Amino acid sequence: MPAPARTLYDKLVDSHTVRRLDPDGGQVLLYIDRTVLNEYTSPQAFTGLREAGRPLWRPAAALGTVDHVNPTAARRTAAMPDAGAAQQASYFAENCRDFGIELFDVLHPLQGIEHVVMPELGLVLPGMVIAAGDSHTTTYGAFGALGFGIGTSDIEHYLATQTLVYRRLKSMRVTVDGPLGPGVRAKDVVMALIRRIGASGATGFAIEFAGSTIAGLGVEGRMTLCNMAVECGARGALAAPDERVFDYLHGRPRAPQGALWDQAVAAWRGLNSDPDARFDREVALDAAGIEPMVTWGTSPDQAAPIGARIPDPAAEPDPDRRRDMERALAYMGLAPGMKLSEIAIERAFIGSCTNARIEDLRDAASVVRGRHVAAGVRAMVVPGSSAVKRQAEAEGLDRVFTEAGFEWRQSGCSMCLAMNDDVLGSGERCASSTNRNFEGRQGAGGRTHLMSPAMVAAAAINGRLADPRQAGDGA
Repeated sequence: MPAPARTLYDKLVDSHTVRRLDPDGGQVLLYIDRTVLNEYTSPQAFTGLREAGRPLWRPAAALGTVDHVNPTAARRTAAMPDAGAAQQASYFAENCRDFGIELFDVLHPLQGIEHVVMPELGLVLPGMVIAAGDSHTTTYGAFGALGFGIGTSDIEHYLATQTLVYRRLKSMRVTVDGPLGPGVRAKDVVMALIRRIGASGATGFAIEFAGSTIAGLGVEGRMTLCNMAVECGARGALAAPDERVFDYLHGRPRAPQGALWDQAVAAWRGLNSDPDARFDREVALDAAGIEPMVTWGTSPDQAAPIGARIPDPAAEPDPDRRRDMERALAYMGLAPGMKLSEIAIERAFIGSCTNARIEDLRDAASVVRGRHVAAGVRAMVVPGSSAVKRQAEAEGLDRVFTEAGFEWRQSGCSMCLAMNDDVLGSGERCASSTNRNFEGRQGAGGRTHLMSPAMVAAAAINGRLADPRQAGDGA
């Protein structure tokens, strides 16, 4: 009797299951290949290990990088102006040293945001299962690896055992077909999906992205998709690995080399869902119907095409959604019927684990080149890693941005979240390439509009939310 058809998600979970923990296999003990640690989510885990006298099971399977609390000012030093941040970074360094974990501190030439650093080193490989203390670990699904975020107690369990107690997810296939229109990026695709199914529409699911549109995206675009899948509730996101993935990984410093590389690629070619595999839910998007997207509210699903107007809560029949819309508009200082393209901004931010890779910076620079940031707008670019920063400088992108009036800064999470000195003031409105627009996410009272890096660049030039297809001349 032939084996039942399986999804890629099922294959990854099955291949890493150490033991079933219940009769139907819904809960398993899962082997975890690798993790990445940061200074913000790891301290309690290390404290627990110290108090219990437990060593790490496999220190070489972990990498530490300082990314959340470090300043990104143009001149980098080891000193941190915030005492709390300095203490977190110091304790992190102590833990990595004492437990034998490789650390990229703020002065390390490979320092950067964890979800940018891991792939660029070749530490994320198809077929792996990777868990880390950050919800956007789903990013690694772009390589055909299962990545998911875990809490502090789970970090401690992983470090001590190389395993986690894991409950299987349901499967959702999101199929996107057709060519993307001019000015439409991967960020717009995933924002259109979140708008379509809602901020909790994929709760309890692992998403597999499929279709001709996904096949046509570069690896960095797929990382954006998988990164933001968590914003519709998914705890896993995948795309089957293909030649684009293999080309991206080939020659990376920590990727397999020589004969091992050939063996690895041969195995990776089998990492896909069986043709007749059944998914618990199917969602289809037509690429031709996707336009450049921007959020108007305080949840990633409160979004619309840049040419649209702010929706009217009075037209929403669901009372809970209507109440959420009213609260969001009050916080954002917006009114129903306003054109999104007429909303003025004070800040513009290009960065984060969602959109701070080299292709993102090239894309934004193509909009900025020869123009200038509008009067009254403070705009900044924060590369996702020190390696991305060096590559961008070698290509002259830093000069494109600085000549246009952008600040060119060091790598880190920066203004994605208010854990460092890159924060919005109360009432400041920001065009942002980040992943979350919750109340206070970028600073108490700050107002965040999510969009692609190209749209952030267009907004900075125009001084208002703008269509990257019609960037204008700026000020």
